[in-house]
Amino acid sequence: MTKADLIKKIEEKRVSKVITYITSDRQGPVNARVAMDIIPIVSEQLRKIGTKVPKIDLFLYTAGGDTMVPWRLVSMIREYCDTFSVLVPYKAHSAGTMIALGADEIVMSDLSEISPIDPSTANVFNPSDPTNPQNKIPISVEDVIAYFDLAKNKFGIKSDEDLTKIFNKFMESNPQIHPLALGNVNRTHNLIRLIAKRLLKSHKEPMKEEQIEKIVEAFTEKLYSHTYFIGRKEAKEELSVKSVVYADTDLSDLMSKLYSEYANEMELQNVVWNPENEIGMNSSQNKKEYKVAFVESVLLPKAYKLTMEFKRQQVMIPQQTPQGIIQVPQEQVVMRVVEQGWK
Repeated sequence: MTKADLIKKIEEKRVSKVITYITSDRQGPVNARVAMDIIPIVSEQLRKIGTKVPKIDLFLYTAGGDTMVPWRLVSMIREYCDTFSVLVPYKAHSAGTMIALGADEIVMSDLSEISPIDPSTANVFNPSDPTNPQNKIPISVEDVIAYFDLAKNKFGIKSDEDLTKIFNKFMESNPQIHPLALGNVNRTHNLIRLIAKRLLKSHKEPMKEEQIEKIVEAFTEKLYSHTYFIGRKEAKEELSVKSVVYADTDLSDLMSKLYSEYANEMELQNVVWNPENEIGMNSSQNKKEYKVAFVESVLLPKAYKLTMEFKRQQVMIPQQTPQGIIQVPQEQVVMRVVEQGWK
């Protein structure tokens, strides 16, 4: 069956309109993230659906991205439906989890997983990467929280005076961490909590304030690692995400098949990206098109396409010898982006 056939079958089973949103989690230039550029693309899909419908399902696969997108996306979709659901065939991490938390239903199979929503922050005040000074090292919100949690709860330091000394010691031993970088960590942490609360409050069935607080605290502070992945049973029973719905066998099968179609088309099984493999062993040049993201419905298929050109070239590499530095010729694959955009 084609992707369109599978989307139709899910729509028939769910009595809904389905929009898919898939981003590549491959390495290198073919990686894609949740980003604001999908807002007009999804808007176009919603206008194709037309008048307000009973239910819209967002079929979602992503490793995360811009945490400003979920609220904008969810609130826009809600204008076109009475019930908004997210179908998770496999991964909906980070910003993907935030989108899911904004849904009335999070439909999960045994393969589905969501994650904490504590981001790593990066701005001009972050420390520079010693191996590449042009890059800034992201600061993990969880790491900063864990440092002060260690001082307060493990070492028993409680007084304001002693905590101030701990903070000053932290800054003195890490002169490369600008105070404004830590300020950015705190601001981002508070913002994520605010957005998560707004997403949970947007549900069709109102949630109790204490339940919202418990979920937000769990996903922003209590799971301790951004790579701690959460299955449907833990999400529903231990983290109190009551919007989690178990997909039955037939729906799980349809979700798995549709995900597999996208995975094959996007080559998601080839996680490691190497230009040597892309050009081909015996080729001097090659051009290849990649599909790195999809926003699709039965009515309107859309993909973000990236066309890259590869060439083998001889470059001179400096090499240290007993006689001094010499230039040694070496063959490298040089690549450039020829074209990219939503098609």
